[in-house]
Amino acid sequence: MTTIDGLLVIDKPRGMTSRDAVDRAQTWFPRNTRIGHTGTLDPLATGVLVLCIGTATRLTEYVQQMPKVYRAGITLGATSDTDDADGAITPKPDAMIPDRDRIEQELAAFLGKIEQVPPAYSAAKVQGRRAYALARKGKEFDLQPRQVTIHRIDVLHYESPHLEILVRCGKGTYIRSLARDLGKQLQCGGYIASLRRHSVGWFTATDAVHIDSEATLAREHLLPPWRAIQDWPPTLVSDADAAKLRQGQSIAHVHAHDAYDEIGHVAVVDNAQQMVAVVKPVDGFLQPVKVLVGKESG
Repeated sequence: MTTIDGLLVIDKPRGMTSRDAVDRAQTWFPRNTRIGHTGTLDPLATGVLVLCIGTATRLTEYVQQMPKVYRAGITLGATSDTDDADGAITPKPDAMIPDRDRIEQELAAFLGKIEQVPPAYSAAKVQGRRAYALARKGKEFDLQPRQVTIHRIDVLHYESPHLEILVRCGKGTYIRSLARDLGKQLQCGGYIASLRRHSVGWFTATDAVHIDSEATLAREHLLPPWRAIQDWPPTLVSDADAAKLRQGQSIAHVHAHDAYDEIGHVAVVDNAQQMVAVVKPVDGFLQPVKVLVGKESG
């Protein structure tokens, strides 16, 4: 039986939902192989979508916590009910389109930890229901603001009314909301015309396969599960220590004091290079945080 566990980076095309991408990837692997994505990309958006395959689905949360980099094209002087070009566009013909200095000044206010309201057409939940489902039915509702972190925004190009920016941000940031809120601050309206996710943590488009790739090529691009935790080789432990970790026991480790002092979580593999657990260095020991036991096969 062949085990199918790992991470797969897809370069999602425009017009496809993240769920569609997962369904397409499902055809590359044995039936009933577990597959999940690690962060929704809007149908309009393209770029890096990281899929977790098999036992790696238990590591989704670690990829979700990674910072993201987006290149966004924003059209000023109009609004959209979906906050992007796929929605109903309402021009603001009397709005004064600002110059680049004013735009950069307003963008600076979005840096750091900010409160952001998700778009009405989003997967955010309202009393247990998806906001987009309510919005499509014309229901009125309020979405609560959420705290997100935007590390950096660079203006790449501006030729009124078209603005291109590069955004480095944390988990849960809606670039559509950023465009909408920037338009409000500039008092001219704004929406996303194009959006590409360049990276998720250390995963980039250079790691990616196209959605129309053959199964053989897709499997060749499968990355080991430990890449969800770190971008350097994992810690190798003996079979005896691997067995202890799988039972939830901590193990003594020579590196747990020095090289690991500033590390939060570490990936551990056994002699067969199978990922055993996510561990946390504590006082000379490696303490299991999440144990990977089961295997996917087919």
